[in-house]
Amino acid sequence: MLLRSTLIYGPAILLTRLSALLFLILATRIVDPVEYGLLTLVVTIGEMTDTAFANWLRVSLLRLGGKGDVSRGSLMRAGRMVLVTTAIGLVVSIAASAMIVPERWEEFSIAVCTYLIAGAVARYALTVLQMQQRHTAYSMLEFLRAALQLALPAATMLVEHNSFLAISLASSVGMLIAGIVANIAAWQKVVAGPPRFTHREFLALGLPIIAIALVGFGLTNAERVMLKLYQNAAAVAIFASAYSLARQPVDMIANAINMGAFPETVSRFDEKGPAAAGAFLSQFMALTFTLALPVVAILSALGSELAALVLPAAYVGPYTLLFTTIAIGAFLTNVADFVYGTMVHAHKRPLLFVISKLFGTAANIGLAMLLIPSMAEAGAALSLMGAAVVNLVISAIISERLTPVPLPWRAIGTAVLVSGCVWLAAHSISDMLTEAKLLVRLAMAGMAGGIVFLVLNAVFNPGTTRQVLAKTRSMVARRIANG
Repeated sequence: MLLRSTLIYGPAILLTRLSALLFLILATRIVDPVEYGLLTLVVTIGEMTDTAFANWLRVSLLRLGGKGDVSRGSLMRAGRMVLVTTAIGLVVSIAASAMIVPERWEEFSIAVCTYLIAGAVARYALTVLQMQQRHTAYSMLEFLRAALQLALPAATMLVEHNSFLAISLASSVGMLIAGIVANIAAWQKVVAGPPRFTHREFLALGLPIIAIALVGFGLTNAERVMLKLYQNAAAVAIFASAYSLARQPVDMIANAINMGAFPETVSRFDEKGPAAAGAFLSQFMALTFTLALPVVAILSALGSELAALVLPAAYVGPYTLLFTTIAIGAFLTNVADFVYGTMVHAHKRPLLFVISKLFGTAANIGLAMLLIPSMAEAGAALSLMGAAVVNLVISAIISERLTPVPLPWRAIGTAVLVSGCVWLAAHSISDMLTEAKLLVRLAMAGMAGGIVFLVLNAVFNPGTTRQVLAKTRSMVARRIANG
């Protein structure tokens, strides 16, 4: 099931990440670094606020609204609630804009508010599609969103390349268009019927998630705000570009697995009990280590080369350290959220997240205040990784007290060994080809790491390798047959 989820959602997530990469390449070459830094801060504040006041919708609906046939009453009730929380989020974002970017808070607040409105519309529709188990429609609409969020800002940059507001508005319009189309598609399959949950049940699950997000604001975002306060927007641009390049591949894999794993976990928890859910999450952890940890190794080995290829010469930074620490932090965060966090959600005890998020936020803010003044972007990356370690440890302790998730020691050990070999192969080839062109060096080093990954995994996991190949052939055959 996990492999099927990864193969279904993987292409859509890959396309969105590819769109983000292409946007990064264009923006860093066309947009002034200060404007690009402000643009990334718009996304940062928007995501922080969206996580607090809108992301709870997905968890609550998937947990309470059921899957397959989704009733109109459930969606109407959820929609009214998300309107209220989004309105609160708009007020909060305006206040945050005045504090973080006081010199241009009017433009900044307009950009963030537009981002929040468009994001709420899109998130609502995509959640309904996920509940309806319409995986292909979900993937196609995510592709549409990615295409629009690349094309519209790119066109805007050619006309006005020194206005983060214009570029941000274009991106939000692309998200809004995709969200409207997704809503039309989702509501065509909605069935008549009353809500499957009460206001009290929905809020009982949703309000703790909002509280968690408020407490966890600093866990993965404080370092950018601190960079702006201690350094400048240009430093934010350098860190954000490395963050995007290093985090995207790790998040892509983990999210592709989790898209189908979360609903399946809570379903098994309800139908078969906590032990069955724990066993399933153990498989999730094993697959995440197997697929994502080698990507961390590649990013660590080739971080400087990747930055030199993608970013313009004006973006100078300690990219080997940035890529390594950011990728490790992303991996640890995904394990904490998607393995141990899912178990907490299955038990309907989301308030327990306050503990892990509080410790993680305190670690990130404390380390950022200590390291950023003297180490700038490197200090931000180290504080981010430190917060991820703290969050993972606390999340694991909390989850284990509810229902233990068996650690897949064999898969973890194999993944560490494979990742070490991947890093060694990629780094060695890169060192051997120092006189070659950058693109050739990257291609050869990446290919060497990829070959090592495939060969060693085929040796250690022959059954899984055959299963992946069979699933891939089946999906390709169906796509060809359907034209």
